[in-house]
Amino acid sequence: MDERAQGGERVYRGIPASPGVCHGRVVVLGDAARHVLRREVPAEAVEGELARLQAAIAHTRRDLLDVQEQVGRAVGQSEASIFDAHLLVLEDEMLLGEVRRRIEGDRINCESAYHEVAEKFAAALGALEDDYLRERAADIRDVTGRVLDHLMGRTTERDLRELADPSVILAPELSPATTATLDPRKVLGFATDGGGTTSHTAILARKLGIPAVVGLGDITARVRGGEHALVDGHSGMVTVNPTDQTLFAYGQLKQRRAAFDERLASLRLQPAITLDGHRVALAANIDAPSDAASVVASGAEGIGLFRSEFLFLNRRDFPGEDEQFEAYRAAATAVSPHATVIRTLDLGGDKLPAGWARAGEQNPFLGWRAIRVSLALPEVFQAQLRAILRASAFGKVRLMYPMISGVAEVREANMLLERCREDLRSAGVAFDPAMQVGMMIEVPGAALVAEQLAREVDFFSVGTNDLTGYTLAVDRMNERVASLFSPMHPGVLRLIHATVQAARRHGRWVGVCGEAAADPAMVPVLLGLGVDELSATPAAVPAVKFLLRRLRLAEAADAARRALESEDAADALHVSRSLAMQAAPELFHGT
Repeated sequence: MDERAQGGERVYRGIPASPGVCHGRVVVLGDAARHVLRREVPAEAVEGELARLQAAIAHTRRDLLDVQEQVGRAVGQSEASIFDAHLLVLEDEMLLGEVRRRIEGDRINCESAYHEVAEKFAAALGALEDDYLRERAADIRDVTGRVLDHLMGRTTERDLRELADPSVILAPELSPATTATLDPRKVLGFATDGGGTTSHTAILARKLGIPAVVGLGDITARVRGGEHALVDGHSGMVTVNPTDQTLFAYGQLKQRRAAFDERLASLRLQPAITLDGHRVALAANIDAPSDAASVVASGAEGIGLFRSEFLFLNRRDFPGEDEQFEAYRAAATAVSPHATVIRTLDLGGDKLPAGWARAGEQNPFLGWRAIRVSLALPEVFQAQLRAILRASAFGKVRLMYPMISGVAEVREANMLLERCREDLRSAGVAFDPAMQVGMMIEVPGAALVAEQLAREVDFFSVGTNDLTGYTLAVDRMNERVASLFSPMHPGVLRLIHATVQAARRHGRWVGVCGEAAADPAMVPVLLGLGVDELSATPAAVPAVKFLLRRLRLAEAADAARRALESEDAADALHVSRSLAMQAAPELFHGT
C-alpha cells in the first residue's frame, strides 16, 4: 500500500480487480467478526442444539440458492456456479461431523461449536502460501458466518441492498454472496483491505461492471465514512478526497471513453472485414437463452458458443428433452438468421452439479468430465442430442462436442447422434438433416491428430483456455503460476496452426471461442493463423470488430509467422500486440 499526502488528497495503491472509474461518498463497513459466547448445555438439551444447527443450515442453504438463482438471472450461469462451492462448504461432512462431536462430547452450545470448528478450517487454509487457497478461506468464513447469523438471530451490515444513496464501499472483505447482490445504481465501486484478482468477489465485480480495487492492506482503518473517494479499477488506485485537478483529469478520461464507446456502438451493423477485404465471422459466447439479446446488441454475427451446462446445474435431476429443446430454440430464433453453436454438456472438473455424487477424483480436470460424462450416460446424452436436433428446425443450429481427445470418442458420439436422427424421423419430428457437427480442440492430443478428426466433423472450435492449461500444465487461477499461462506460448500457437492446416486440407472451418478471442492484443496472430471465426463475450465484441476492421490479413499472417518462430510467449505476444496497437491505438492507450 502506497499513501501520498498531497494537500487533503491521499492516494492508496492496491490490486486492480475490476475495470472502471467511479467517485462518491464513502461508506466504511466495520469488521464483521462475530463474538460468540461459549456456554455449557445440559445433556437433555444436546438434541435441541443439534436441531438448531440443522435448522440454521437449512435456512442458509435457502439463502445461498436464492442468491445463486439471482446471480444466474442477472449475471450468468457460469458465475452462479461459484456458489456450488459455497453449498459444498455448507454440507461438508468433515466440518459438520466435528461440530456434532463438540456439541455431544463437550456439551456446548451449537454456536460456539460451529464457530470454533469453522474458524479452525478457515485458519488452516489462510495459513497456506498459495494465494488462491488463502482466498478460499474467505469463502468458508462467508458461508459459516451466514449460519451463525441464523443461529444468533441477526442480520449482517454487509447486506448493502438498503443503501440510501449511491456510495463507494470500503470493507475488510466483501463476500461473493454479498457482491453478487450489489446494485450498481447504489454501489458505485468498492475497495477492500484483502482479496486478489482470482477471488470470487473480483470475478463477480468484473461481470457486474462495478469498479473495484482489492489488496489495499488497511484502508478501512485510514479512511472515515463520509469522506469522498475515487476508485480507479484500471490502475488499482484509490484516491481519497481527490482534488479538483484530479477529478478534472478523470472527468476528461471519462468523456473520452464515452465518446469512444459511441464509436464502437456505431459499428454494430458493420461486418468484421479487414482493410484488404478478408471477412471474419465474429460471434459471441453465452450461458443461457436470456443472453441472446446481448449478442444482438453487441453486433455479433450469431452465437459461437452456447454453454448448455446452465440447464444441468443447481438441480438434482436431469433436464428433460422438452425443457432443453425450448431453451435451444429460444436462442436459435433470437439470433436468426445467424448461426447458434450449441456445445453439448461440458460438466466435470470444477463444474459438477450439486446433486451429483463426487467420485473423489484427485485431479478432476484430467478425469471424468465433458464428453466422457456424456458417453457414460447415453440416455442423458441422447435426450440432449434430440433436443438440439429439434431446435435445428427453427434456426441455423450447429452442434459441438467438448473435450474430444481422439477419433473413437467422436465416432461413438456421432453414432448416438445418428440414432437420435432415426428416432426423430420415425416419429415424424422435423430437424435439419444438414446440421453441422463439430468439436472442441482443447486437448493437445486432439490438435496433433486433427488430420484424422477432420474426417469425422464439419468444424473445429479452439478452446484456448483449456488448450493452454493442458499444454503448459498451468492452473491460471493459481496466482503462483498464473504468470506462466499464455495462449501466445509458441507451443500453443503451433497446435492451433496445425489444427487450422489440417482443417484446410479437408475443407473444414475453424473458430476460436476461448478468452484469447476477446483480447485485442492476441487477435492479430489468431487472424494470421487462418482462424475463420472468433467468438468472444458480447461485451468484448465491439472492440474486436473495431480492431479487425483496421488490420490487414497480409500483415497479420506475417505477425503469425514471427510469433510461431518466437522463443517464448512474451516475444510472441509482443509481435501480436505491436500490430494491434499500430492498427488501433485507442484500444490500448485509454481513449
